[in-house]
Amino acid sequence: MKDARLRVRSLVTALVLLLITSFTVRAQEGDGFLSDLHNFRVNNYMALDAYYRFSASGDTETLNEIVASINAANESMNSVADSTAGVLSGAQVESLNLEFDKFKDLMRSNINDVRNTGYPDLRLVSDMANQALSMNQVASEMYAVARESAEVATAQRVEAARSAAVTMAQMMAKYSARTHSSVAQTFQGSSNDIPLDEQAKQFDALLSQITKGSAQGPLKAALDDLTSKWEFIRGSYINYNDNNVAFVIDRYSKGILRGLETTIGLLRENA
Repeated sequence: MKDARLRVRSLVTALVLLLITSFTVRAQEGDGFLSDLHNFRVNNYMALDAYYRFSASGDTETLNEIVASINAANESMNSVADSTAGVLSGAQVESLNLEFDKFKDLMRSNINDVRNTGYPDLRLVSDMANQALSMNQVASEMYAVARESAEVATAQRVEAARSAAVTMAQMMAKYSARTHSSVAQTFQGSSNDIPLDEQAKQFDALLSQITKGSAQGPLKAALDDLTSKWEFIRGSYINYNDNNVAFVIDRYSKGILRGLETTIGLLRENA
């Protein structure tokens, strides 16, 4: 009788451990899925930012930035498609993949125009900018759906940092469009788009959420660096019609994106 009770107790313990392990694995898969969708959105805007600079210079180094960002977005898209998290349906993932294919085709055509003629086709650039907005809106909607359905509770500060990174990447692309392209107003004129100065204020609010709470060691250093970099270029985004030094804004914006990536990693480790 005693042996039977021990066997039952062992079986119950094993089942509990199995359930905990299964939940942990699903949570990790769900978090990885969200991370891939996040990186997908950021890298597409970084590719667009690099394109606007390339359209003005034809510089090989800037072209390599476009390629690197597209490759990174492609890698994230493949991870989303191959995910075993079961967060989104195959049809949902395929719809995003088709939007991405359109964006890549337009990017390829626009790059070839600059390389072959020395200047961009304004209609194609406008099409690409609008496609980027449309595609990333789909990705953001899917991120929201995935977050609700995934069996993982992402920390509020992590979500604020991810939102801040997407906002900053889009702001970079917009500012680059204003600096280097005569179709800047087309890029900013979408009915569902937000002007740069308003986005800067959104970034203020997100940064406030990220820095709210305890921070020590590497996390405090990362947050302090983020805050100082943002304070340096904030006025340029608020007063985007002023004559500002574009390459400085681009450099500091990229520094903020790297800082946010570091911050997200540290916040996830401490969650």
